[in-house]
Amino acid sequence: MFASLTDILRCPVTKEKLTLEVLSTGQKTYEGVSTEIIFNGILRSKDFIYPVIDGIPRLIVEAFRDYRDFLKLHAKDFNTYEASIEKNYAGLLKFVTKKNARTKKSFSQEWGLFNYEEDKVWDADTEGMLQRFLQENDESKESLKGKLILDAGCGNGLLNQRIAACGATIIGMDFSQSILRAFQKNDQKNAIFIQGDVQFPPVAFEAFDIVHSSGVLICTTNSELTFSCLEPCVKPGGKISVWLYHPRKDFIHNCFNFLREYTSKLPIKLQYYLYTLTILPISFVIKRLKGNKQNRREMMIDILDWFSPEFRWEHEHDEAAAWYYKRNYRDVKVTTNEMFGFNIIGYKQS
Repeated sequence: MFASLTDILRCPVTKEKLTLEVLSTGQKTYEGVSTEIIFNGILRSKDFIYPVIDGIPRLIVEAFRDYRDFLKLHAKDFNTYEASIEKNYAGLLKFVTKKNARTKKSFSQEWGLFNYEEDKVWDADTEGMLQRFLQENDESKESLKGKLILDAGCGNGLLNQRIAACGATIIGMDFSQSILRAFQKNDQKNAIFIQGDVQFPPVAFEAFDIVHSSGVLICTTNSELTFSCLEPCVKPGGKISVWLYHPRKDFIHNCFNFLREYTSKLPIKLQYYLYTLTILPISFVIKRLKGNKQNRREMMIDILDWFSPEFRWEHEHDEAAAWYYKRNYRDVKVTTNEMFGFNIIGYKQS
């Protein structure tokens, strides 16, 4: 990370600005130029403490537990923070730990399969991903220049690189360990990666021209609740764009949704082997007969994305539009409508 990032980072719980203690710096190559970045550090608010590890701020609420060994080694005041957080925020910690545990594992496994050199994302190469983003957000390559964007749930981070190359500054946020590979593979200085929770976004309110969340709200405890947590990050006149699943009147589709109600509760690793032996062979044959050229890893990522997440909500278009209207957004419209889902945008009143 760069020290200047602290201008926009906030404690995900208290929304205070964070102070930074630099532990170590190193070199990372961006656009062919070796640049000094902060590799390890500590971020503090009055009540909470968060690590910067391998160049990535780890700003989930439970970071002091997940990265306890690192913080205990490097922060002399860690024991004081730990005791205070455990005492004063016991209920919050119980909530976030329960809601996040399976989702972290699920998406870490899913994106851990991705091969950056060979695989496409949802059947699209990086240019296809960028074009889809532009269509979903009603933007052009030229209009992105100079904009500040939050990608809430960035996955493998490839799209973020293409957006940054258009002249935007984009903060890619994910709360699984996929964020580490996204950071390591990134070569764009204006593509920034942080670990964060979409229900506790660790960034300033009213800061972003665009908040974009594709296929993420529907994998949280409550889609509208998560929308309400993200939309305050949009600046007046800016927009929020979300991609959601919608219901389908399709027998196979609804059978799969019924099946995942049970399989998604199985241990994450067991799910991988179960789907490899059952769904993957059938999917491979059907897709090949239809002319689909996805490789096995890409197919498996698709399968895991459907069956593995703890939550998978589906929403009607009008229902999602109501989320915007209730929060005083204007010019609300569906920008893409596909077989499995749709993208909807709206602008915050100035």
